[in-house]
Amino acid sequence: MKRRNFIGTAAAALGASRLGLATGAVAEPGARTGRGHPLRLLILGGTQFIGVHLTQIALQRGHQVTLFNRGKSNPGLFPGVEKLTGDRNGKLGALRGQRWDAVIDDSGYVPRHVRLSAQLLAPQVRRYLFISSISAYASFAAANDENSPLARLKDEAVEQVTGETYGGLKALCEKTLAGIMPGRALVLRPGFVVGPDDPTDRFTYWPARAARGGTMLAPGTPGDPVQFIDARDLARFALDCVEHNLTGTFNVVTPPGAYTMGGLIAASSEAAEALAHPSPPPVPAWVAADFLERQQVDLPIWVPPTGDTAGFARISAARALGAGLAITPIATTARDTLQWQLGRPEAQQTHLKAGLSPEKEQALLAQYQAKRA
Repeated sequence: MKRRNFIGTAAAALGASRLGLATGAVAEPGARTGRGHPLRLLILGGTQFIGVHLTQIALQRGHQVTLFNRGKSNPGLFPGVEKLTGDRNGKLGALRGQRWDAVIDDSGYVPRHVRLSAQLLAPQVRRYLFISSISAYASFAAANDENSPLARLKDEAVEQVTGETYGGLKALCEKTLAGIMPGRALVLRPGFVVGPDDPTDRFTYWPARAARGGTMLAPGTPGDPVQFIDARDLARFALDCVEHNLTGTFNVVTPPGAYTMGGLIAASSEAAEALAHPSPPPVPAWVAADFLERQQVDLPIWVPPTGDTAGFARISAARALGAGLAITPIATTARDTLQWQLGRPEAQQTHLKAGLSPEKEQALLAQYQAKRA
């Protein structure tokens, strides 16, 4: 598939419990389960999107958190938290000489950077949790599970992160980590990560568009499947895994079939009517996928459920659900995202990084209607 949107009801296996002992998950013999005592956690990043939610929830659970980053993004966040300044690109000296129960790496995109941090931290941590992506899979023509083939780079020395290299780089990061910390690595592969504080505006586009009201372009059909994960659910699950001392690999997405594009539009419209009171209210106008493809229109979250992308929104979530992944209802995610969006500066509310401008949307709708006349 074109990785333009690079990212980013299954029962537990028989005998698995919500302590993370699902198929593919491994708990260290004799390891603590549950939140018996606070952990010392190192977060590589911690001041943007996923890292913010990780840090907030870890602190709420009573863990001791250390943040390692360049100190450039939101440096005023978490004033009471220990902060170490450095750079993934070889400036890791601030990490030496300390010990943590686990490191959570939510900022690793280049294998060399992951190798440098994993090699340094291997003697200093018990667990290394790496946040990867479902983009690491080689193909989306069919549904993937954690054992599906992974993407491969033609040139493994490449370090430029693009839509074409992102998945292969993530897969190589996973391989690099496994080679350095065998039996101590935990890999999470989320899909689109959504919710408040999302800097990509991908999910945000839909409740924000509904808040403008009127006829809104909706892609494909109401029954087209969509998959994503609320950043807060990803953060809670990551911390659950660390607290229960798990290893292994997990897809962290909503259950396949649980949500559709029609459901996303409906949840966005309900949130808009409750918080923004648009007049006229939003009304979806469904536009066929083949028309959008011919017009080279790429709408966020939605991926055509046919051909090379037939399995993109059907990723197996069984292993993570069996290990305790809890899913926030889509209505809650839409409402909370819109509430956050309405509190942003005017320029950020008006000029989203994803989706269609009002002018482009209306032009496409007029063109589509004329085609069908």
